[in-house]
Amino acid sequence: MSLNASGKQQTGYMKFLLIVFSVLSLSACSSLISSAKKDFAEDLSATILSHDDPETIRQAIPAYLVLVDSMIRGDQNNIGLLVSGSRLYGSYASEFVDETARRITLSERAFKYAEHAMCLQSSKACDAKAMPYLQFEQVLKQFREEDAPVLFAYGAAWAGLIQANSEDWNAVAELPKAKAAIQRVLELDETISNGDAYVYMGVMESLLPPAMGGKPELAKEHFEQALMTSNRQNTMALLLYAEKYARLLFDRELHDQLLNELIEGDTSQSDSALIDAIAKAKARELLDNADDYF
Repeated sequence: MSLNASGKQQTGYMKFLLIVFSVLSLSACSSLISSAKKDFAEDLSATILSHDDPETIRQAIPAYLVLVDSMIRGDQNNIGLLVSGSRLYGSYASEFVDETARRITLSERAFKYAEHAMCLQSSKACDAKAMPYLQFEQVLKQFREEDAPVLFAYGAAWAGLIQANSEDWNAVAELPKAKAAIQRVLELDETISNGDAYVYMGVMESLLPPAMGGKPELAKEHFEQALMTSNRQNTMALLLYAEKYARLLFDRELHDQLLNELIEGDTSQSDSALIDAIAKAKARELLDNADDYF
């Protein structure tokens, strides 16, 4: 082989290495950016939860929702980012939006993000919402403990969407599958989100009165489990136990006991100051109008 030919071969080899290095560098850069977006969304959610002024958050969140939307649009297969976006939309819809139409629209977006995260986590779950119940159950069995956060985001977003559409019986008919998703989360990690999975189960079992298929005693068990799991520190468990269960059964004694425990509880060390502030404010409202209800 001539020196000229050898030189050309080496030059070609160097070009190949440069191309490979460039591709790897771009991939690493993309991975870093994707991770940074996820971290930002998680930090944003944590910052919002730790804020103790609900009105400030009420006014600020819409801008952050648009920001998270833009981040997801640029990184549509980032599971962590999709989960954070779903939680942010779902929380805002349930806690700060009173208009039914808006709540439905925002809840739909929360579910859309969680549904896409589920599909990315497991390709067999891509059409889960449309599956027959028995097939849906089989898909859920394939999820493992490390999948619990994505599955919980999916079940929670679906439950929120059903509650927003509670006057639509087609939506309510999807309740068994949403419950199955949360039940699978409990099988995988019952401590997730400080007992919130039990809270969701309690609320879903309280959506219908006993005469229409509701299971209030099962709801009570779930609320009690949520309080035990959180060492009675889950303020939303106390609030919704009173609002959804005690009011459903017209149990005034339990209702007032739970709400007073919530209001008098020490939440100074909590990392969910926003949720605690909202829960305490709603507890006072429920106590104030209890005479009219009972």
